Amino acid sequence: MDFITPLIGIIDRLCTATASRASRVINLDRSMHSLTAELSELMDKRDDLMTRLERAELDGSRRTNEVQRWLARVEVIEAEAASIMENFGQCRQGLGCFNPSCCSKYNMSTEMIEKLKDISELKGKGNFERLVTEPRPAPVEEKPCKPAIGIGVMLDKVWEFLEEEKVGIIALYGMGGVGKTTLLKTINNAFLSSDHNFDVVIWVLVSKEFVVSKIQQSIVARLGLPWADSEAHELLTSKIYNVLKKKRFLLLLDDVWEGIDLGDIGIPLPDDENKCKLIFTTRSMDVCSDMDAHRKLKVELLNDEKSWQLFCEKVGRMDVLESPPIRTYAKTIVQKCGGLPLALITVGRAMASKETEEEWKYAIELLNKSPSELRGMEDVFTLLKFSYDNLENETAKMCFLYCSLFPQSYSIEKEQLVEYWIAEGFLDSSYDSNAYNKGYAAIGSLKVAFLLETGEEETQVKMNDVIRSFALWIASGCGINKGNFFVEASLGLTEAPGVKNWEGAQRVSLLDNAITRLEEVPICPNLLTLLLQWNNCLNRIPDDFFQSMSALRLLDLSFTSIRRIPVSIGQLLELRHLNLTATKITALPKELGSLAKLVHLNLLRTYSLRTIPREAISGLSKLVVLNLYYSYERWKIQNSNCEDEVGFEVLETLTQLRFLGLTISKVTSLHRLSGIRSLVKCIQYLFIKECEGLHQLELSTLGYGKLLRRLSINDCNELNYLVVDGDAGENWLPNLEVLALYGLPNLISVWKTRPREASLQNLRLLNIWYCHRLKNVSWISLLPRLEAIYLFYCKALEALVSEDEKLGPDSKSFSRLKTISIRDLPALRIITPLALTFSCLKNIAVIDCPKLKKLSIRTAHNSTTLPTVHCSKDWWEGLEWEELNTKSAFLTNFTSN
Repeated sequence: MDFITPLIGIIDRLCTATASRASRVINLDRSMHSLTAELSELMDKRDDLMTRLERAELDGSRRTNEVQRWLARVEVIEAEAASIMENFGQCRQGLGCFNPSCCSKYNMSTEMIEKLKDISELKGKGNFERLVTEPRPAPVEEKPCKPAIGIGVMLDKVWEFLEEEKVGIIALYGMGGVGKTTLLKTINNAFLSSDHNFDVVIWVLVSKEFVVSKIQQSIVARLGLPWADSEAHELLTSKIYNVLKKKRFLLLLDDVWEGIDLGDIGIPLPDDENKCKLIFTTRSMDVCSDMDAHRKLKVELLNDEKSWQLFCEKVGRMDVLESPPIRTYAKTIVQKCGGLPLALITVGRAMASKETEEEWKYAIELLNKSPSELRGMEDVFTLLKFSYDNLENETAKMCFLYCSLFPQSYSIEKEQLVEYWIAEGFLDSSYDSNAYNKGYAAIGSLKVAFLLETGEEETQVKMNDVIRSFALWIASGCGINKGNFFVEASLGLTEAPGVKNWEGAQRVSLLDNAITRLEEVPICPNLLTLLLQWNNCLNRIPDDFFQSMSALRLLDLSFTSIRRIPVSIGQLLELRHLNLTATKITALPKELGSLAKLVHLNLLRTYSLRTIPREAISGLSKLVVLNLYYSYERWKIQNSNCEDEVGFEVLETLTQLRFLGLTISKVTSLHRLSGIRSLVKCIQYLFIKECEGLHQLELSTLGYGKLLRRLSINDCNELNYLVVDGDAGENWLPNLEVLALYGLPNLISVWKTRPREASLQNLRLLNIWYCHRLKNVSWISLLPRLEAIYLFYCKALEALVSEDEKLGPDSKSFSRLKTISIRDLPALRIITPLALTFSCLKNIAVIDCPKLKKLSIRTAHNSTTLPTVHCSKDWWEGLEWEELNTKSAFLTNFTSN
């Protein structure tokens, strides 16, 4: 019986266990209900927590690691509970891969109970003291940047701008490779070691491929904010704004190519209230305006001294550079880099291993002819190509490339450039104001993009040496097809390059050399432009020279010494533009009349031109521009015997004519011309000489007033004055730019009646010689754009502006005047009755004016330099000064004659 007791215990325990298991199986539905309810409560807790988190994260806070782990665990538990619920549903429907036996139901019940424990535990742990931590980005992150040469002055200027309370946005603009990024990095790194009031300095590279989301992600990452690639744009914008509006930030945007909507990114607009600042770099002045920059600072090219310093640093071989021959070559190379830091660095590194004269000479040859072949220069050009690619249209690109036909740093007249572009067909070929305006707009676009810059005068533009080399590289298809542009300008050539070099070229430029003759006859069926001007010694061109240039549109032979035009000129049936300015030709060939498409014929200052056959002009039915200023004067009068010579009646047949320059030497010709309204209304340049019996020149009644730009009158001994009738209105001669009066011994006054204030608004240059009865030119004080005055050999001239003129000390007269040159004026006592401020004056020349004892010039408050005075030392020492400070300032710039 002893074995019965243990047996009963075992049976009892089995029954208890079985009863427990049976209970779980029986209560399975109740357990599922509990699991569902608990999971729902956990999800509600999770969702409430996420709402609080999202609100906190909008302010830039980051969830704690504890919270992040809890949320991850909730995600796992949710997935496991969902699996149990799915299995339970299948079990109840008799589905799945198992029978709904007691055993499987018991296992399911066990899982539910364990999951209920997990959920309960998670719910208990879901009460957090802190959900988030606030990000604390480092105030400044250092950017790798080497010490830069020549940026000290610009850095000082930036610090000045940053100190100005009203300045929120600062633009650093300049051409590619000039050092804008280096300057911006230097500004960023300066805040590492200096005390400042910014909470955070943020650097963002924008680049040409501008994408808002990329900028947002850079800012979010810099601020240490959480984000995901899938995060909506609006959410990122709000997140950035909510953080930055609480901070005093300095935002540095590098390489901006277009206007950026700061609000769209989430950046509060910097102003004097939030004390925030934005500095950006750009290659375009338009972007400065689009970004509403309060201050703009041009990052300038390096001067000669700094260029040499940077180049030497990169070469690193002073023992080589100090060798006299190599130093000369090195200086030439530095000059060809045009002050562009990137080019100086690249070429300097390329020359670091060169030790012989031959290697340095070869480098110069490469820079002259194929700069992209010098190691590293193609990378420079690739960088500059972004600016070229960003030009608004193909017209601007072609206009840019055309400028490379001119020599390095050569100042090109804007008007001439536009005329070339019209001839080439880049612009409207009609030569109307729209075509010119379009051309000037293209120049403006190229200047804004820093692909062109202002020349020596405001009317000129020029191209930086490196930019020109880049343009030639682009014109050659990035070095692939070097034959398109054949350019050997200003190289000192005495012989023309072999014509084999011209074949296949579309544009050839040999201007500004010392070529004396053209011997070979080139075969150039594709040639569109041929520039031969400024070969002063060129005196011979073969008669058949032009016979194989059937496509030529533009030919410039100006400032050469040719005496006759080859008859083969008549075969240039596509020619639109022919420039023969300042040549020594004596006659026009009748073959010229075959050029039915010729639009522009310039014969300016062809002093020797005596013969113009009727046939040479009558066939030019499309002629728009004909300039005979300081040129042909033998105009045939009606009914004269010279039937073969051109007369005004031939010019009348040129119905497309819009610009006419003429030289008149007889009063009869002048009167005849005044009766031909179709010609008078076209006259823009007029030279009147040696007209006997001309007592007064009535400009308004003759109809010359509207378009006249240049007026020269020489050796008209009986002329007393010029007349512009009162009926001409307030605005006399609105387009007159140059007035030259020479050898007019009876000229009492330039104008019969004093010009009104609105008159002569565009007069820039006044030139008066040998007018011995003229006492003053007081009317010049009314000229707002006057730039230069030349008064020579006028015996009675007592004052430039007489004492009768009511000029106050703050008068705006002469605000643009750059040059005053006076000579042999024995009666001259004063320049102006009061000392005036000449804010733009650069040069004063005074020779043989013994009665002039004062210079009526006052220093501008913001002027750093005064004009250079050219005069005798004795005269200078005898001057009287109202303010001694003015004299001492002049002394620093005084140049003795």
